[in-house]
Amino acid sequence: MAVRLPRPHRFDVCVAVTGLLCGALLWALGLYTNSGRAVPGAWVLVPLAVMSALELLRRTRPQAAVCVGTVALVADQFTRGSIVTVTMYTDLMYAAALYGTPAAARRLPVTTGLVTVAVTIGFVAWWQVPEALLIGFVTGVVSFAPAATGALVRYHRDAADTARLRAEQTALLAELDRSQAVVAERARMARELHDMVANHLSAIAIHSTAALSLDDPRTSREALGVIRENSVEGLAEMRRLIGILRDSSGDVEPAAAPTLDGLDSLVEGARGNGLDVTLDTDHDRIPTPVELAAYRIVQESLTNALKHACPGRVTVRLAQRNGSLTVEVTSPYGDRDGPRAPGSGAGLIGMRERTELLGGDFAAGPESSADGTTWTVRAVLPLTEGDSA
Repeated sequence: MAVRLPRPHRFDVCVAVTGLLCGALLWALGLYTNSGRAVPGAWVLVPLAVMSALELLRRTRPQAAVCVGTVALVADQFTRGSIVTVTMYTDLMYAAALYGTPAAARRLPVTTGLVTVAVTIGFVAWWQVPEALLIGFVTGVVSFAPAATGALVRYHRDAADTARLRAEQTALLAELDRSQAVVAERARMARELHDMVANHLSAIAIHSTAALSLDDPRTSREALGVIRENSVEGLAEMRRLIGILRDSSGDVEPAAAPTLDGLDSLVEGARGNGLDVTLDTDHDRIPTPVELAAYRIVQESLTNALKHACPGRVTVRLAQRNGSLTVEVTSPYGDRDGPRAPGSGAGLIGMRERTELLGGDFAAGPESSADGTTWTVRAVLPLTEGDSA
């Protein structure tokens, strides 16, 4: 099966044709480089034609072209010689360093440099005249100079390609970082919005359902009072959140993050919404990220208890031991006769995400106890991770 050579580049065809025509013109004019050689006449055109044909392979087969071209250059020295043949050989040497394999690009300057030094020393030792240095100079111009130039151009071209690839990779990584930052910020905003507003909306939904289902003016009035209170507080929380997200808002100072000192007020609000809540805390100074996560977990747990828990006592416990803060909220678990607010599961997802961001452990589910089955939310928040965050 015949092997088809790759199609030569258009520029290489132009170089080959131009070189052949220029060499033929110099031959017709009788211009040679080696007058008086033993092989006169049209024999000078043979190395010229071979070198012109090799120009077609300067990109596709550069190493083979320079090897055959070396033989053609030596053969040209036994004719009257053509400067065009020598010039095309320098182009083949340049192309071999530029388009050849990386190993060839490294070897060619070294090899041609050694050949140049060897030829110079050899002719100086043989002729023992200063003019012999010109032979070494010409050898360096014909072989070493184009090889070194091609290797240098290749190095800068590869460096430019590497820099462009690195820039593309940097841009890609920056885009990935930006996308991840946007996703993380959207998740944080979703958690904050859910934790800040869901408690009030759940209370509104439950008390409005109670007011509609019970035909008791006093109960309806109390429910409306709770609804109004939670509506005002929820609206205030929403305005503060919008003030954080919008630079053009009227809030000139950012809202302070809630702390564990506000748990008493949080529990009192839950009691006002009808929950029987007890609070038991035992902790010292807590890092701010851990404090915020603990507050939000308690807040969301009370919201879930308001929406889903059976009548009974809800217990909130915070204990700091062995470099971590344990947050535990238990509420009665079972069928509920009264009105129930719908849930989407986003609260549990948000609590788990807050815990995992701090490197802690989170669990939520029914548990058996001396008082019956309870729904327990437990989060263990490492203080070291929280401090570093």
